[in-house]
Order: sequence, then structure tokens, then C-alpha cells
Amino acid sequence: MASAIKTQWHNLAFSGLILHEILDHPLEDETPQARLKQIGMMTILYTMTQAHQKLTLSNIIEITELTRTGVKETVDLLVKRGMLLETMGKNSMGRGTARQFEISQELLNKLSSFRASEGAGLN
Repeated sequence: MASAIKTQWHNLAFSGLILHEILDHPLEDETPQARLKQIGMMTILYTMTQAHQKLTLSNIIEITELTRTGVKETVDLLVKRGMLLETMGKNSMGRGTARQFEISQELLNKLSSFRASEGAGLN
């Protein structure tokens, strides 16, 4: 039971962190709708990461049922913010390249420091 509660706290901590990062630091010429899409996308990407799924455009499209353009627009903003890191890897057939993403270490470090302070009883 304690593990389930701890997992829930970590998910809430991540949600609070991305809300703060996106809403409190808007990009120039960014619409409120774009910020909401980024929050939703980061929630999905974090869940995919927790499930050990690769963060590729194809996988994200499959899960969200968004168009390729819709996914690219939102993911590109998250890369611009530094919340996601982009690399090029092999596609699923192993012949071409595919964009792959991971949640930035900086963002994960912020989450870890929150977890550490929570464990020390500071939050």
C-alpha cells in the first residue's frame, strides 16, 4: 500500500513541476492553448517513460491519436523549453532514422530534489 501512495505522490509532484515550468515561464508568442497541450503531452510522456516505452513520434501518435503535425508542434515546443531532449535513432524497421525523445535530466533532477526534500520531511 505504501508503494502505491508513494507512486501517487511522485506523479503529483511531476504534475506540479510541469505546471510550474510551463505556466510560469511562457514562451514568446505562445498561446494558452499551446501551454495546455504541452502540459497534457508531458503527462503522457512521463507515463510512457514510467512504462518503459520509447518516446518516438510514432509511439506518441499511436497513444494520443493526434496527427503527426499535432504531435510534432507540441513536442517541438517542449524541446525548445528544454523539458525534452531529442536524438535521432533507428526507426522500428531498422533502416531509417526516427526522432526519439527523453525527459531532460534537468527536469528529472528538479523532481528528484523535490522527492529528496519530501523524504527528509521538508514538504
